[in-house]
Formats: sequence, structure tokens, C-alpha cells
Amino acid sequence: MGNRSVAAPSAAVAGLALVTALTVATTAPPALAATCPASTTCPTTVTFTVTNPGGLTINVPDGPVSIGSGVPGGQISGALGPITVSDQRAALAATWEATASGTSFTTGGGTPAETVPNTAVLYWSGAATATTGTGTFVPGQVDAAAAQSLDVTRTAFSKTSGSGVNSATWDPTIVVNVPAQAVAGLYTGTVNHSVA
Repeated sequence: MGNRSVAAPSAAVAGLALVTALTVATTAPPALAATCPASTTCPTTVTFTVTNPGGLTINVPDGPVSIGSGVPGGQISGALGPITVSDQRAALAATWEATASGTSFTTGGGTPAETVPNTAVLYWSGAATATTGTGTFVPGQVDAAAAQSLDVTRTAFSKTSGSGVNSATWDPTIVVNVPAQAVAGLYTGTVNHSVA
């Protein structure tokens, strides 16, 4: 019988073999389950994430809000409407403070006789009308005797302890000591709230 020569493998075949070898070498093996002896606890760590639904917000009534009428030298008092703080941060220490301040009130051209200064405009929060969540909710001014002028920033309401999602609503009263020299007219100003 004659001699038969065997052809060397083609370059393409050699290349395919090399790629296959590399693929096998670099493919990570699947993660293995824990292996524990019989009659022992075999743990698997499990995780999940709780996300916060939102932030910290305050909701106030749309204006204008009329609190009534009165005469020079008298007093005008009325409810502002519900104020609500909503705390959606889901925080471990879910505390906050809401504050209130106000401008002077004017009519006409805003001359001294047409101005009720904010030192004569008082605020008291009263107790909460509704709360949700855990913790301690504290009114800034529990009753009329504790009313404070709005010429500086005052604490309107606060939450001093607790965690997680919560909210509080109160309906503050505005009291105006009308100056004896005030002229007749519709007086306009603002009561401002914020929360932090």
C-alpha cells in the first residue's frame, strides 16, 4: 500500500479550538448553595429595600381668608383654616418643626393710619385636629392665652419624637388688635408657614 499523508488542520479549525478553550476557562461557575452538615441550621442571607414615599411638605389654605371685622381699638379673631404637615421621609428620627410669621396689614395706600403692624397680629395653633404615625406632636401655642405676635418667626407646631411616615393638622386662630387710629377699609396681609 502506498503512503498516505495527513493534512495539517486548517487555521480556521485551530482558531475555533482556541476560542472554545478560552470560553470554557473564563466562564464563571454558578454560585453554589451553602453546604451544611445534617441537623444544623443552613442560612441564606435575604435582603430587601424600603423606599421613602416622598419628602416633608406643608399644606396651607388658599387665600384670601377673611377672619371677620371689628372697630378701631377692638379685636378681630378668626380661624385661618387647616394647616397640614405631611412627613413622607420614612425616617428613623422623624422630627420636624413648622413655623409661622406674618406681614403687616394695609388698606388703601398703606399710610401709617392705613396699616396694622404685625406686632398687633397674633397667632395660636391650638391642639392638633388630626395626626397620623407615632411620636410626640406639640402645639406651638396651646390656647389663646399663649398667642404670639407674628412680627418674628414663631413655632407653629412640631414633632419631637417618633419614626416613620407621619402627619399633623391644626387650625390656627389669628387675632388682630386693631389700633385705635386705624381707618376703615379692607386690610390685606399674609401669614406665612414653613416646615423643616
